[in-house]
Amino acid sequence: MKWRKMADHVQGLAQLEILCKQLYETTDTTVRHQAEKALVEFTNSPDCLSKCQLLLERGSSSYSQLLAATCLSKLVSRTSNPLPLEQRIDIRNYVLNYLATRPKLAAFVTQALIQLYARITKLGWFDSQKDDFVFRNVIADVTRFLQDSVEHCIIGVTILSQLTNEINQVRAANLAEPRSMPHVQIVHCRASFPQADTTHPLTKHRKIASSFRDSSLFDIFTLSCNLLKQASGKNLNLNDESQHGLLMQLLKLSYNCLNYDFIGTSTDESSDDLCTVQIPTSWRSAFLDSSTLQLFFNLYHSIPPSLSPLVLSCLVQIASVRRSLFNNAERAKFLSHLVDGVKRILANPQCLPDPNNYHEFCRLLARLKSNYQLGELVKVENYPEVIRLIANFTVTSLQHWEFAPNSVHYLLSLWQRLAASVPYVKATEPHLLETYTPEVTKAYITSRLESVHVILRDGLEDPLDDAGLVQQQLDQLSTIGRCEYEKTCALLVQLFDQAAQSYQELLQSTNSSAADITVQEGRLTWLVYIIGAVIGGRVSFASTDEQDAMDGELVCRVLQLMNLTDSRLAQAGNERLELAMLSFFEQFRKIYIGDQVQKSSKLYRRLSEVLGLNDETMVLSVFIGKIITNLKYWGQCEPITSKTLQLLNDLSLGYSSVRKLVKLSAVQFMLNNHTSEHFSFLGVNNQSNLSDMRCRTTFYTALGRLLMVDLGEDEEQFEQFMLPLTVAFEAVAQMLSTSTFNEQEAKRTLVGLVRDLRGIAFAFNAKTSFMMLFDWIYPAYMPILQRAIELWYHDPACTTPVLKLMAELVHNRSQRLQFDVSSPNGILLFRETSKMITTYGNRILTLGDVPKDQVYSVKLKGVSVCFAMLKAVLSGNYVNFGVFRLYGDDALDNALQTFIKLLLSIPHSDLLDYPKLSQSFYSLLEVLTQDHMNFIASLEPHMVMYILSSISEGLTALDTMVCTGCCSSLDHIVTYLFKQLSRSTKKRPTPMATDDRFLHIMQQHPEMIQQMLSTVLNIIIFEDCRNQWSMSRPLLGLILLNEKYFADLRNSIVNSQPPEKQQAMHLCFENLMEGIELNLLTKNRDRFTQNLSVFRREVNDSMKNSTYGVNSNDMMS
Repeated sequence: MKWRKMADHVQGLAQLEILCKQLYETTDTTVRHQAEKALVEFTNSPDCLSKCQLLLERGSSSYSQLLAATCLSKLVSRTSNPLPLEQRIDIRNYVLNYLATRPKLAAFVTQALIQLYARITKLGWFDSQKDDFVFRNVIADVTRFLQDSVEHCIIGVTILSQLTNEINQVRAANLAEPRSMPHVQIVHCRASFPQADTTHPLTKHRKIASSFRDSSLFDIFTLSCNLLKQASGKNLNLNDESQHGLLMQLLKLSYNCLNYDFIGTSTDESSDDLCTVQIPTSWRSAFLDSSTLQLFFNLYHSIPPSLSPLVLSCLVQIASVRRSLFNNAERAKFLSHLVDGVKRILANPQCLPDPNNYHEFCRLLARLKSNYQLGELVKVENYPEVIRLIANFTVTSLQHWEFAPNSVHYLLSLWQRLAASVPYVKATEPHLLETYTPEVTKAYITSRLESVHVILRDGLEDPLDDAGLVQQQLDQLSTIGRCEYEKTCALLVQLFDQAAQSYQELLQSTNSSAADITVQEGRLTWLVYIIGAVIGGRVSFASTDEQDAMDGELVCRVLQLMNLTDSRLAQAGNERLELAMLSFFEQFRKIYIGDQVQKSSKLYRRLSEVLGLNDETMVLSVFIGKIITNLKYWGQCEPITSKTLQLLNDLSLGYSSVRKLVKLSAVQFMLNNHTSEHFSFLGVNNQSNLSDMRCRTTFYTALGRLLMVDLGEDEEQFEQFMLPLTVAFEAVAQMLSTSTFNEQEAKRTLVGLVRDLRGIAFAFNAKTSFMMLFDWIYPAYMPILQRAIELWYHDPACTTPVLKLMAELVHNRSQRLQFDVSSPNGILLFRETSKMITTYGNRILTLGDVPKDQVYSVKLKGVSVCFAMLKAVLSGNYVNFGVFRLYGDDALDNALQTFIKLLLSIPHSDLLDYPKLSQSFYSLLEVLTQDHMNFIASLEPHMVMYILSSISEGLTALDTMVCTGCCSSLDHIVTYLFKQLSRSTKKRPTPMATDDRFLHIMQQHPEMIQQMLSTVLNIIIFEDCRNQWSMSRPLLGLILLNEKYFADLRNSIVNSQPPEKQQAMHLCFENLMEGIELNLLTKNRDRFTQNLSVFRREVNDSMKNSTYGVNSNDMMS
């Protein structure tokens, strides 16, 4: 029997080895999927743990060892049925011994085992055995590795590095990523074993991170620095792969220590460039001693360029140490050493040609100004020499525009911050920026102009195509260029005049090449962008009349160029140059057009002298002329059309400018001729797809605002304006009335029409104008919209615009939907809404399973709009919903039943994964629980449980709007329950059957309400609660409905505290309920909300220095 069992084990191991090989090596998709399925079953099997140990002991391939390490990580991470403490200690010790006895494992296996050790240590950080925290002796665990061979040292340092990284992360890193395997195999490995759910509460993570920071992190950082000192003191043979690897791991360890989230800010790594490193006060000694800073600067100069980016990354973090760590004298000394180190690198730039080194060094330079004031920098002994070197480095970098373009951002960021500080610097020492800033500005401008020819000649990627990058750099240049603006302006005028003259000569010449013209257009494109940027950089309090006059010089030139290019549009045009013009117009509009602008500005005087534009109205006529020209000639170019229409939309928003615009003949032309004949983008036969019509909504929003200025109650003017849309609707009606029609043409016409109408509906936010629109569309054209939903429900490109129009029509924006007392229109409008939701909902549910990658666009987007539509009409206050049931009208019931059917077809995860869906659903649920609780109470148990589960999950959502909506919905439900219970205890008439059913469901499933009580209390006590008032409202009702459970919860939290803090915690809970009565009257609720604020503050104070209190989270998570 024993031999058979052993043979089975051997056979099982052999089978697992074959499966691993198939998973990672085969190119046959079917075989790989079968292997993946079998291995996932293995990870969930009861004897997985013992088989993993056998795989590690006897497995012959690296893949089987990787499988074992990955499975063990999953086992120790699981929150349901966790492994006992003794077993986890045994696994930890086994992994350490395994690594110590096998230092030459495959790199990805070593990585997976180290990850397993880090995961066990993190999750067991607060586990104790005989008053000993058994997982905290991390330095002792690795000491034996550090005293052995170089390979062992690398493993020891990697353990500390990975552990620091693991504890620092809110969500654990991906399990066992085999870094040394081919890319395709990594993908399969990740796909095979789903990440274990380690999403324990954020506060538990923070408590572990804080405890690790206070007990171990500084010792680990000190150890890494000491080892680096030892390494730098020896003559390391860095051609030896193992010694090179050790140094790299030591630098990674130092970086992970310095990059630790010390105070739990959880910053987004993509925006870390201006963050401060919140080094604890206990680390002061390491930074007051200049040897730490010196160590990294010395390492930079003594190690190969392949490792120096890591050194610079550490220096970036050190340069960002919080200012308050030092007093003024200490900070000045620290800054002096830092600047000396930077100067040394600039003086010996041999390693900087390496792109990674260059990038990190640019980041280091940017930190000089983000963390220190200009007044402090100028006092550094070598400041004049350093600012000269930095300026030269910046100028050289900008001139070599093709080298590391993504690093330029940091250099411009440094100079932008320096230039912005000039007005505020009080130090007597010269800052010399008036000397060097113009050099930087000139280098940027001239290098961009010079790049145009090279890019065209060599067919390189044009930076102008990356609009985001260009805009970012221009924003920075706008501040830099405004410093010593006279020099900037003189340079721009000179360069612009040269380029414009060359351009004109080329156009007039009969033998000029198209390439030469393109080069000049490229140069002019950059100049127009830059002129727009520097005008946008004008700061009202710091500007002078002379600078406004200079702006006038630049504006005149751009407008003259525009006249030239517009005159040629019938023959040819340049898309990039037109986009630059629109960028310029947007900046000009922001600074010099609007209600707040000083009209006596010298800019207007200059425009009057040169171009005859005497006032803002004449300038606006230029804007409108350009807008109409663009729409006429560039109607097929989506980027230009959308930006042009955005400019028109922005102009229509200004109170005074919109009134001046309406008086212009060009605007009146637009209001009277908005047809495809004049504006090609309004055509229906030339669009590549239906989504290209989105810009039409923007166009009609602007037209709607312009029309409203003088519309008043003039129905004839309104009818005249709507004539093209009336014609279009009649055309669609004609098409739909025949059995054979061109479906594509009908769709295009309809989609364009509803997008136009949505723009008008959005703009008409006054009752008089909106009622004209309502009477125009209802009842005449509503059946066409309903028919479109019936026909094309499966095509979101068609249904989504229709649904969005309906959602806009029922939205009582600015109380525009106010029907007369004798009007049935409110009820009729709701009937149409109900019909559309029901039609769409019932048909979209017939689609069955939709592929995951299409589920949002095909189904959930439309459902989301339906939810928003239903919410708008239910909360619009223009329909009395009681009349529907009273008169036997099923419109309300149909809409609500369709909502439930749609909701039940959506998995809970999708409700929170798609932000627009979650916002529309939770805001609708809030309205339903507030005004239609009888409907919720009448639902079947599984429906009620689904809704309660969605509320429970939404309470912990990251979106504050969703979380607040859930609190409100829960409050309405709890209040309803409390009232029903109160009535049932008193001698009142028998409640309705639905009330009985709802109470019965809640009594059958008390755990749901109890879970939400735990969740809310957990968030208030342990989390960063951003909407405390909203959380407090349902909490009182939850407590009153679950008094016994609340008492148990309170005792559990109190008992989880250290003995000396238990009395204080108990008192906090006593004070929470002080003076609270057993009712949900407003006065009582307000008292509870006040008590809760005090409670939260006192609990946080009590727990600040506690290393306990975490276990309560486990119970409540």
